[in-house]
Amino acid sequence: MLNKIGLKYRRYTSRRPLRRRAYALPSSFDALEALPARKQETGEKMVGKARSDSHGEEAVSSRREEALKVVKKALRARKNAEKVKIANSVRDTNQIESCSEMETTLREANENLVVASVNAHMMTEAVERVSVHLSYMAEHDLLTGLPNRALLTDRLVQSILLAKRHGKKLALMFLDIDHFKDINDSLGHEVGDQLLQSVANRLQASVRNSDTVSRYGGDEFVVLLPEVEDVQSAALAAEKLIHSVGELHSIFGQELRVTLSIGVSMYPDDGADADVLMRNADIAMYQAKKSGRNNYEIFTPSMNPSSSSVMRKSAELALKRALERGEFILHYQPTVELETGVITGAEVLLRWERSDQRLNFPPQFLAIAESCGLILPIGQWVIREACRQAQAWRQAGLKLSRIAVNVSAVEFSDKNFVAGVRSILDETELDPRFLQIEMSENGLSRDSQQALPALHALKNLGVQIAVDNFGTGHGSLRFLREFPIGTVKIDKSFVHDITAKSGKAVATALMAMARGFDHRIVAEGIETQAQHAFFKKHHCAEGQGYYLGRPMATEAFAALASKRNPS
Repeated sequence: MLNKIGLKYRRYTSRRPLRRRAYALPSSFDALEALPARKQETGEKMVGKARSDSHGEEAVSSRREEALKVVKKALRARKNAEKVKIANSVRDTNQIESCSEMETTLREANENLVVASVNAHMMTEAVERVSVHLSYMAEHDLLTGLPNRALLTDRLVQSILLAKRHGKKLALMFLDIDHFKDINDSLGHEVGDQLLQSVANRLQASVRNSDTVSRYGGDEFVVLLPEVEDVQSAALAAEKLIHSVGELHSIFGQELRVTLSIGVSMYPDDGADADVLMRNADIAMYQAKKSGRNNYEIFTPSMNPSSSSVMRKSAELALKRALERGEFILHYQPTVELETGVITGAEVLLRWERSDQRLNFPPQFLAIAESCGLILPIGQWVIREACRQAQAWRQAGLKLSRIAVNVSAVEFSDKNFVAGVRSILDETELDPRFLQIEMSENGLSRDSQQALPALHALKNLGVQIAVDNFGTGHGSLRFLREFPIGTVKIDKSFVHDITAKSGKAVATALMAMARGFDHRIVAEGIETQAQHAFFKKHHCAEGQGYYLGRPMATEAFAALASKRNPS
């Protein structure tokens, strides 16, 4: 295209003299008129010649127009070429800008990826730290830092196994601070807490590194001596502890003196398992208190009234008779939605109403029921009565989300337990989703492999599953991950400890763990407004405790629920 334009341009430039002559002709004609007559003749001849040479004015005009068309066409071509060049330049610029934007986007994506990787690493480390912290807190007392009951039990079981393997003895000592309640009441709980810490330090300083000092609860401590030669060695250790704790304690500028009462049991002389050794040491400790306090007693069979086969047989017959005569009753403690105050359900609690109208509570008779096998029929009666009452309330218009029944490890391990629950649901016609079976974390951990199939079978029935005393066992994270759990009930020890900074951190972490697995969270043992406000603020779904409602008889619970819940 440009080559053709160039050719025409050269033709045009070759005719430039002709063009100049054509432009000059009109001027020549005008000038001719202004000349004298003689010269005009000569001029006309010259002009005529010029006209003859140029083929006339029309030819010149035609060529001039043609030349102008060529020039205009060339100018248009040049203009179009410049537009194309500009467009190409803009396109190149856009491509450069686009590449620049892509480079910026990739760089930002890489930066975000690095930041995300760092954040993920930090979160992993944080979770690991929280997990380690929770594991420690689950096994240690928050106030004294000593091993708690769960860790003590684990160490005691392991020590018994080692002692049995190597033919050794071990000693277990149950300690109680004499008149500690008087100190708490007169000087305040802050002084009492400091005194407990001081006693804990004295006890730890008085035993070997291989021994375990544990805070059992309140003002009670337990000391495990894994290897002792004989009873005399345990007696010397008890005397050392009494002497050490009996020295003055300086608490907030005050000097306080306390004494200990200690009970001692020996393996294998006084028991072959952890529960028996603990119970016998406790019995011996109370015998020490009866003997005047500030001393120790070694357990003997005569101290245990239940060791008498006659008395034990009498207690078993009384329980069997109570079941036959209908002396067992249920009380109901409300579960409350913290945000609204609505009663969402109830936990059933067993009571033994004896012929003299006295109420016996489970700790007073369930141990005997478990040992003699009566716990199974008693447990079945509790579930049946709870389902019957729940169905009656629903038919009367009292809509509760669930009725909760706590079962023991002995009941749960029975091969007929799930079938029994299914039969009761069919009998009472209660929708399975309104029944909640609760087991303690420690109970589940005893034989988790056996418990897992039963839990899945209950879940398949539609029954709700809850873990009670959450946070006190060794497998909290594993239970959340592996077990078909719908509800976790945070143990009341963590609820009561929220006044301390570490207690708040542990309670918050437990809730975060449960929430991460999409479980409903219930705080147990709420007894103050501050505890209620804390768990409500941290979006805990529900709570139980004396502040929200004490256990009560059937009629009282129904009246309260009808009043509290919208119709």
